[in-house]
Amino acid sequence: MKPCWVLLTLAILWLELQNGACQQVNRRKEAGENRIRPGGKRAKVRYPKLKEKEAGGRGQSILTQVLDKGRFLRLGESVSLSPGNNIELRCKGSNIGWSYPIYLDTYNDSRLSIKKSDKYSQFILTSPSAADTGMYSCWVTLCDGSECLKDPDRTSRTYIYFPDKDDLFVPSTIHFEIVYLRPDRTAVIPCRVTSPLAKVSLHREVPPEEMEVDGTLVSYDPTKGFILQKPSPEHQGVFYCKAVTKAIPQISTKYQLLYVEVPSGPPYVTIEASLSSARGGDNINITCTVLGEPEMDVTFTWTYPGQNLRPVSVRDSWRLINRGMGHTTRISQSVIAVDDLETIDFGRYICRAKNKRGETAVATSVHSN
Repeated sequence: MKPCWVLLTLAILWLELQNGACQQVNRRKEAGENRIRPGGKRAKVRYPKLKEKEAGGRGQSILTQVLDKGRFLRLGESVSLSPGNNIELRCKGSNIGWSYPIYLDTYNDSRLSIKKSDKYSQFILTSPSAADTGMYSCWVTLCDGSECLKDPDRTSRTYIYFPDKDDLFVPSTIHFEIVYLRPDRTAVIPCRVTSPLAKVSLHREVPPEEMEVDGTLVSYDPTKGFILQKPSPEHQGVFYCKAVTKAIPQISTKYQLLYVEVPSGPPYVTIEASLSSARGGDNINITCTVLGEPEMDVTFTWTYPGQNLRPVSVRDSWRLINRGMGHTTRISQSVIAVDDLETIDFGRYICRAKNKRGETAVATSVHSN
């Protein structure tokens, strides 16, 4: 009787083990692992598609650097590259705009080339140097007919340094630069460096002293220069920057800081004639004068009697002047000269002065005696 119970117990245990193994195999198949199709071929497991942000869409940079052997580097806020080695940048998109240091366009630099394809735009700069240090950016352009806009969600930029021990400051063709100081806006002394590792200080020439850089009122950004948050008349004078690395210290271009306090707006114009009344054969000059901001360009146009019928000469000029407490103003003038007056020259002379903020017209009359 006892052998029968032993055999029955072993049979039940064997059945339970078989059921457990079958359930384990079924669970594995339901999880999608090691699926075998009829014929012994392994089936591919399909994973859900990533959303645009997860796959590297609007949330990521569209600007990359092409490295050797077909490798790519997604660029961040800044990068240091060796001068002399050609660089190739790519920007994803079929309609791409580029921005780069302006002097590359100013001098029509043949080292620069931009090529476009259906999927990306290619930017190539050969033999870069310290002077090429600056901001490089690209963006997707969206067009609706003839109207095109920059897509702010698909814009990338990076500041590229080209370190050069012989040029710690970004070279400039200007050896003495004017910086205007205004009480209502920040001012920048643009002594940019070619290496983010350079230590830079600001110095006044007369009296000779190093300026305090507290990080609040005066701070330094290697991509911009020294930033004055609240310029005042005390900041006027000639300044220079000094940069130090492991090599010998270097001095920057000199900067003349001028304090400005004139109203911003359309030109303030006055007009004056050398003679208000004259007779035939006289010579007269009529002067149109504008006082304004130092870097604000002004253009003049004239309307006068005998226009297109009589030859006249017009001379435009400008200069900087100081007007009390060291305030600097730009004086722009246009002078119309009429020689050997004739009858058609008598009448009303109108001067129009225009800047980027508006236009002002003034007039005076020349009468016959």
